[in-house]
Amino acid sequence: MKLLMSDEEAIAASEKDVALLSRGSAELIQRPALVKKLMKSKQEGRPLKIKAGIDPTSPHLHLGHVVLFQKMKQFQDLGHEVTVLIGDFTGMIGDPTGRSEIRKQLTRETVLENAETYKTQIFKLLDPKRTMVRFNSEWMDSMPVGQLIELASQYTVARILERDDFQKRYQASHPIGIHEFLYPLIQGYDSVALKADVELGGTDQKFNLLVGRTLQKAYGQEQQVVLTMPLLEGTDGTRKMSKSFGNDIALESSPFEMFGKTMSIRDELMWRYFELLTDESLLNLKKRHPMAAKLYLAHTLVKRFHGLEKANEAQNRFDLTVGRKGSVEGVPEIVVGAQPLKLADLIHVQGWAASKGAARRLIQQGAVTINQKKMTDPACEIVVSGKDRCDIKVGKKNRYSLVKGD
Repeated sequence: MKLLMSDEEAIAASEKDVALLSRGSAELIQRPALVKKLMKSKQEGRPLKIKAGIDPTSPHLHLGHVVLFQKMKQFQDLGHEVTVLIGDFTGMIGDPTGRSEIRKQLTRETVLENAETYKTQIFKLLDPKRTMVRFNSEWMDSMPVGQLIELASQYTVARILERDDFQKRYQASHPIGIHEFLYPLIQGYDSVALKADVELGGTDQKFNLLVGRTLQKAYGQEQQVVLTMPLLEGTDGTRKMSKSFGNDIALESSPFEMFGKTMSIRDELMWRYFELLTDESLLNLKKRHPMAAKLYLAHTLVKRFHGLEKANEAQNRFDLTVGRKGSVEGVPEIVVGAQPLKLADLIHVQGWAASKGAARRLIQQGAVTINQKKMTDPACEIVVSGKDRCDIKVGKKNRYSLVKGD
């Protein structure tokens, strides 16, 4: 086979690629192996097989999922073969990661319905012509019981119980289903079935990804490189983004909602969003005023998932209704119109609450103050006239000044 690059050229190009691919990552196992795989790929003109799995446990994806897809896009842009592995089979088992009890199993019908919506949402970021979508039921539905037993023989109970969540449940005498032990084995076998060169996953998936390496070795394959990505914090700035926490920014949310929720995140968290969700240069971005940078982030994300026209419309609407212009003593301003504005609506639009119902509950719980006065009536309206200002505080972290627009 004629080599397309010399060793020196391939090493230099591979090191450059690794610098890009490791941006924002939590851990790379193992870096020398990735350089070697990239070198061989460049010399032989053979793309690497990149895998990332996702279980369709909910019908909606959010920006937290985009962290993986953004990294897949970088591999894709470098010419590698990208496979999104939808775990329709493992989804029926239920990922035990981070669970203190047995997860409720999903029906195949629910899993398949959710999987259909995933395919549409995935292609908002990845090139559909260059993206393979596979389902692990392709090989698991037809796997004979004898082969499943052989697969189970490749790992020991002691190794499985090294996993933190299993260990805690075992020590606390909380039940662990035998089927849960199969989850990491089947996820790992997916890498064998796909002959993956690289697998991507969140930091919470590290155990499962390493099982994939072990099984590939047992089945005589070259072990995959594992690249783990951080879990993106949600709009509350503390917990990982999750629909169940009400701190998510869904890919299917309206352009205005996506724009407003992005604008609601704390300034220090904004840089993490840029690093994990875009290819933008942080060095250049940090030369901007934080408000200008955040507006750019919100516009960039809405443009990616809804198009340029919708992004422009969302920003214009945000500026006219609840746009922030400047600050007084470090407190950002929210510009509101002359018409009465329902407090619950404001809290929801700003992304401080996942829904109007959640906003009303915040008010009822006494978590909202205006001019240092605790608000408890969810139906109250705000009117800002002339040069008056209203200082609003929602929870411990969200504090702004309301001012009347022109």
